[in-house]
Amino acid sequence: LLVLGCVRKQEAILKIKGNNMEIWEKTGLPEAFTEKMKRLLGDEAEVFLESYREERRYGLRLNPLKCRDEAPEWIRTLKKIPWAEGGYYYEEALRPGKHPLHEAGLYYIQEPSAMAVGAAMAPKPGERILDLCAAPGGKSTHLAGYMAQEGLLVCNEIHPARAKILSQNVERMGIANAVVTNMEPYAMTGYFEEFFDGIVVDAPCSGEGMFRKDENARTEWSPEHVALCAERQEGILDCAAKMLRAGGRIVYSTCTFSPEENEQTVARFLSRHPEFHTEKPEHAEFFSSGRPEWAGTCDTGILREISDTVRIWPHLAGGEGHFLAFLKKEGEERNAQRTETDLSGKRKKKAWSGEKKGIAVQPDLAGYEEFCREFLADREVLNARRKFETFGENLYLLPEEMPELSGLRILRPGLHVGTIKKGRLEPSHALALFLKKEDVKQSFEIGCKEAADRYLKGETLPVPESFRGWTLVTADGYSLGFGKADRGILKNHYPKGLRRP
Repeated sequence: LLVLGCVRKQEAILKIKGNNMEIWEKTGLPEAFTEKMKRLLGDEAEVFLESYREERRYGLRLNPLKCRDEAPEWIRTLKKIPWAEGGYYYEEALRPGKHPLHEAGLYYIQEPSAMAVGAAMAPKPGERILDLCAAPGGKSTHLAGYMAQEGLLVCNEIHPARAKILSQNVERMGIANAVVTNMEPYAMTGYFEEFFDGIVVDAPCSGEGMFRKDENARTEWSPEHVALCAERQEGILDCAAKMLRAGGRIVYSTCTFSPEENEQTVARFLSRHPEFHTEKPEHAEFFSSGRPEWAGTCDTGILREISDTVRIWPHLAGGEGHFLAFLKKEGEERNAQRTETDLSGKRKKKAWSGEKKGIAVQPDLAGYEEFCREFLADREVLNARRKFETFGENLYLLPEEMPELSGLRILRPGLHVGTIKKGRLEPSHALALFLKKEDVKQSFEIGCKEAADRYLKGETLPVPESFRGWTLVTADGYSLGFGKADRGILKNHYPKGLRRP
């Protein structure tokens, strides 16, 4: 290279390194990774590596908590993702993240393969579900759609900054039965021992399946990182096993191809936990089976179990790389529709530690009652199967089945209704995104064009002179936020931190 200098340096590298370096230069794949995949896939490796020259696939998933009827026409014209109800492929140029309906929580932008995880868990309304490694929220919001605002969804993320993003996405999607925690998995086991009906473990991994999507995943990859991730995954899965009820299920997933983090992790888990077995997940017909021959040295029975795991290969399915195992625990399933609470421990009026701090006291609901009379068409939309608690000035509706908060590090303990100031309730943005047009007495439709852009920038809008007080702002009928009307002007209450420049 020194002799050639700058003269056709790129071509010289390709000639010296041959085919492996050609793949590296055109796809950015680490050479050690390409060599490993060649050993694993043999003749299939060439078509697998060739897929990295293709464009990644983009997907969005409709939010059934908002979209009860038909989706907007521009979404219905998109190609459906076969393993995810309400999932659609879209072209990058569409940029649905810029559309006002994205801010209204009508859909979540999610990688198509990742949608298989929520579809595999498919929780029922009334169940207790944990998303143990939840940020940024794609799988949590998918689970919430199945639950239809009933039961308890705990969304946990160990990293504080990512937990805040998770909390924002839970809010945007209008979810009322979710609690967002910021905890180490092992620290949660004492609070939720044998508590959950289902647990999603979308484990931190080496990210090989995201190489086409994420440059950082490519540059940070190494064999040592793969081994570190595999060790971490075992500990997380053991924590999940402690928190799962008899008859419950764990959906374990990664976005990597590494057998050490997939088949071998599952095989080791089954060896440590004979009370679990694998089952074929929902929509397995769209994917490839796991590879028992990659599971390492283990019992013959466990090798057969590995055949029920699934892999999503980018050259065989319309998505990035993914692995998924459905793990069922022996025992009788809990009846999620029963009325008794059956909580682990009694609720206590103590402070929680975390972003929202304060003392939980018996709520003074006078301001809330007044707001309901003036603004809500039917107050039962808020009261159903939830509990009121105030923390400082903040009024929350907590999921009915949430155990005591003491000692838990919580960012969002349920639906934030608003703040109580001088005996009056100032409704929160979370409440606006939870409510629907038919739930309120006064709403103002602004469409999805110029007026919506002005509202999302924080500008005031003209309204009819007859409008007074709190107003739900809607875009194509979907709630976008609050405004307060007075003498023909709608004062903007869209949160400053979310406003567009």
